[in-house]
Amino acid sequence: MQPIRPAVPADVPEILRLVVELAEYEREPDAVAATEDGFLAALFGDDPAVHALVVDGEEAGTLAGMAVWFLTFSTWEGVHGIHLEDLYVRPAYRGGGYGTALLTSLAALCVERGYARLEWDVLDWNAPAIGFYEALGARPLDGWTTYRLDGEALRRA
Repeated sequence: MQPIRPAVPADVPEILRLVVELAEYEREPDAVAATEDGFLAALFGDDPAVHALVVDGEEAGTLAGMAVWFLTFSTWEGVHGIHLEDLYVRPAYRGGGYGTALLTSLAALCVERGYARLEWDVLDWNAPAIGFYEALGARPLDGWTTYRLDGEALRRA
């Protein structure tokens, strides 16, 4: 397995392909509106607020997987944390330790920087992902429901 590394601008086309593959897996194949330019600006602009770790695939220029993340802040802890927006490993690489390596790299980053937590969302029906996360010691947060404002409701708010 290749080592985990921070994404570089040349990875953006592959990152976008991974996002599209993830959307297809999550039964939302037409939901991706992101562009390469958008990812370049978000990940590598003047003051990036989002970051990505990647692992190279076997063929040059391909990625086996990615973890896209951003900082959060806990007012109760008084320190940052990481929110994992997307973790995706291509099917051909699943079971090879890539997902574990990406997630443990983020956990190590939290520990190294003194962050309080690493959090993410998972779809209720995604039993393989839930099993993977729970095998690593992650636990669901009971009593919390994610809410979202988007589209017209966001514009009206």
